Amino acid sequence: MFETLLLNFLFLLIPFLAYLIFFENGNLYKIKSILNITVAITMVLCMTLPFHLDSGFIFDLRYIPCIIVSLYWGYKNTILLYIVLNTYRFIIGGDGVIQSLLFSTIVLVAVSMCSNKFKSLDSQYRISFATMISFFTMFFYLATLSFQMPINREFWILSINAITTHVVLMIILLILIERIISNMKAREVIIQSDRLQVISELSASVAHEIRNPLTITSGFLQLLSHSESISLKDKDYVEYSLQELKRAEKIVGDFLTFSKPLSENMVDSNLKEETEYAKNILIPYANMYNVNLHVSFHNSLHKAFDKNQMHQCFINLYKNGIEAMKDTGGTLMIDISEQKKNIIIKIKDQGIGMTDEEISFLGKPYYSTKKEGTGLGMLMVYSTIHKVKGLIKVESEKGKGTVFTIMIPV
Repeated sequence: MFETLLLNFLFLLIPFLAYLIFFENGNLYKIKSILNITVAITMVLCMTLPFHLDSGFIFDLRYIPCIIVSLYWGYKNTILLYIVLNTYRFIIGGDGVIQSLLFSTIVLVAVSMCSNKFKSLDSQYRISFATMISFFTMFFYLATLSFQMPINREFWILSINAITTHVVLMIILLILIERIISNMKAREVIIQSDRLQVISELSASVAHEIRNPLTITSGFLQLLSHSESISLKDKDYVEYSLQELKRAEKIVGDFLTFSKPLSENMVDSNLKEETEYAKNILIPYANMYNVNLHVSFHNSLHKAFDKNQMHQCFINLYKNGIEAMKDTGGTLMIDISEQKKNIIIKIKDQGIGMTDEEISFLGKPYYSTKKEGTGLGMLMVYSTIHKVKGLIKVESEKGKGTVFTIMIPV
């Protein structure tokens, strides 16, 4: 019995080992399907080598990986496991095939419905939540089993062993999963921090040197454009050159925003003025696309930051939300509130939305979901929030919109 338990525990560790050995440095969203296959293999192995009790009853740990995938990835990724579980159970045959089908269907539907609630919890609460789900799942399974076998000493031994095994293993596996997720987030923060540091140093050292010759060249071209000694065609060329110089100056200005905050721009604010400023700036732009800007402000906490950079941060976020709704119109919801010594900023649009993979690339240099975009706007947003030690969380779904949640500690 103990040897079988250890062997089944090893089976449950297969997806973890596969991820840590082969995919740790990869994009989790790209390898999700591969991990799902390893989970399916785990379920098959658990069903192949189950626990054999002296009473002749057999049970296994097939529902543990099924519950974990349902909670973390929802019903769409659990359907493959559902098919594999019931197909292999049919191949094994014997009594209980129909019961297994009905019970696995209930697990798929009920547990998947809890997925959104589960993912919204903090790490420690997710462990407790999953443990309770595992307990009640096994309890319900044993309750239905009690109608098929006598409730005697052997049944109580089975119940205690089954519930204890499922709960203990669920706790161990959830701790491992949350540790892996924590390490992934920490690694992303370090990589993003290093990236922003390099850009900050580069922009500070180069941008000023580039801006000087651009300004001088622009001045001479403006003088040349007023000269009567050149033809109208040549003046058109001068005008094109001036437009390109202005665009170059704007790019240089974007790079300058990545440099360290300027002392003369530092303010201690509750973000009300900055929120209203960005809103007023973009009202005409929003009207062009039939987008309404709705601001809800309930914050009394103050934070020190570079005013100009925060202005540009809000402008970029609002502008992205507006452009996401430019084809359909809608309302851009902006909510500023406070929560346990944290300023919470939520910016919600009703636009085209993004995939999980697109979200994972946000904030990286020169990545943009817009054809004409450079990605510097979102990079500037991440840089500004990073400087005030804040965190950015993005939730989105294709065709349903995007929610940016920014938490700034005070």
